[in-house]
Amino acid sequence: MDFLSVLRRGCAFAMLLLTFTVPSAQGEEPAMEAVGLTPGSVEHARTLRDRALDGTMAWDIVEALTTEVGPRLAGSASEARAREWAVQRLQRMGFANVRIEPFEIPGWTRGAERAELLAPFPQPLAITSLGGSVATPEAGIAAELVAFESLQALRAAAPGSLSGKIAYVSHAMQRSQDGSSYGFYGELRRVGASVAAEKGALAIVIRSIGTDDHRFPHTGQMRYAEGVPKIPAAALSNPDADQIERILGRGLPLRLHLLLRPQSAPSAPSGNVIAEIVGRERPEEVVIIGGHLDSWDLGTGAIDDGAGVAITTAAAKMILDSGKQPRRTIRLVLWGAEEVGLLGGYEYLNAHREQLGQHVIGTESDFGAERIWKMTAQVSPAGQTVVDVMAELLAPLGIAPGDMNTSGSGPDLVPMVAAGLPSLRLVQNGMDYFDLHHTHDDTLDKIDPEALDQNVAAYVVFAWLAADSTAHFRR
Repeated sequence: MDFLSVLRRGCAFAMLLLTFTVPSAQGEEPAMEAVGLTPGSVEHARTLRDRALDGTMAWDIVEALTTEVGPRLAGSASEARAREWAVQRLQRMGFANVRIEPFEIPGWTRGAERAELLAPFPQPLAITSLGGSVATPEAGIAAELVAFESLQALRAAAPGSLSGKIAYVSHAMQRSQDGSSYGFYGELRRVGASVAAEKGALAIVIRSIGTDDHRFPHTGQMRYAEGVPKIPAAALSNPDADQIERILGRGLPLRLHLLLRPQSAPSAPSGNVIAEIVGRERPEEVVIIGGHLDSWDLGTGAIDDGAGVAITTAAAKMILDSGKQPRRTIRLVLWGAEEVGLLGGYEYLNAHREQLGQHVIGTESDFGAERIWKMTAQVSPAGQTVVDVMAELLAPLGIAPGDMNTSGSGPDLVPMVAAGLPSLRLVQNGMDYFDLHHTHDDTLDKIDPEALDQNVAAYVVFAWLAADSTAHFRR
């Protein structure tokens, strides 16, 4: 039996259970009525879920974005083309209030990048600049490479001990289904350059923050601390990092030549693309879904985050085409400039701060294209009633309730959540996500259309029930 057949049988069984437990069990129906949900509303969510399992337009959307636009570096002409592409497509789909909310960001573009061992065993290395890095001199830097096993070890080095040298940090990210190790290992990419500069280093090279064994280095944004010299920063592919460490294991000194020629600009255009399904009774109240439109420039941004754009757009389109209008407005936000510091999220909060109280709940799809396996939320008791109904409808999709005291919601919503927005997260299987993340290998062929449809089925349940309820989700 194929996967969809199993899901459909499971959905039918879950609906049979739902008939007895949610709409009609003693005490449950009044609770649902208190948050504005009717048996008909729940049935509509189930119907949309099942339609999604039969196939959605999500694959077509991510195929078109990655083919017709390709990589979409924040602040670039390609990101601008992506915004125009999105506006035209969303307007053709029939969404209301389609618009771009523009803002400016610091500009940065990748230039030439090369690295090679000069001694003891001359050979080229696969390397990439970290986003925001300054350039080396035109001729590059040639210097001794000094190795550290972790960011903590680098921090412990004596001031001035790296004068005239290049720092290398080797710690390797570990796999996890929920991606929980990324925050710890990713700190090296974000702050390592300034730590090394404080010790006198001319540059820093790190093992890629990724879990693959392919010769694809992982880029990603870094930042410089105030008052510390800015030094070039780059990442080695994991196999090249292994090579470096084998040589170090022989007790031989290494000498590296590093050439990075990125360019920076004071400002560059970006923006958030917004489209809506306007609510029938409470149009001023907003449920947010979306993904980020920008990507890194090495691959085509298929899993990060073309998939999220496709999943949430397809879910919103299913609701739009269903013939039923939710009580509240569903706002689809395709965020700009996420990769370079969640800048679209911060700009959205600044632009909509006065309406923050009317944003009832939000979530974002930004963890690839694999199947969702867990749902977490951070909501009020009344909101939990709605979340519990969602959980019953999502269980046949293989989605289990997780910790209902933490959410995560998605990176672009972090500023809004910090300001009080209730949030929910539909957690995808990220076991292999960091094999592809921020590399040349982030391309369309890595996406399974059936997995996209399972995601759409989950997002359409969330968006419909949150928007058709009257629950106050804030604690």
